[in-house]
Amino acid sequence: MPIYEYRCEECGERFERLAPMREADQPAPCPRCGAGETRKQMSAFAALGRTGSGGNDAPACAPGGG
Repeated sequence: MPIYEYRCEECGERFERLAPMREADQPAPCPRCGAGETRKQMSAFAALGRTGSGGNDAPACAPGGG
């Protein structure tokens, strides 16, 4: 089950919610103020490659990065 990130339109609280993909577009109530006006946010993620002596410092998604 993916984790979705939301932002409350009322109080500005940012929070995460674990939900099935079929429920991704349904509003999630704010855990801080209880408002139903929340918006799903774009999630950021990182891909790390191998580093260290003799290693490749390229990100894992780059050609030759592993």
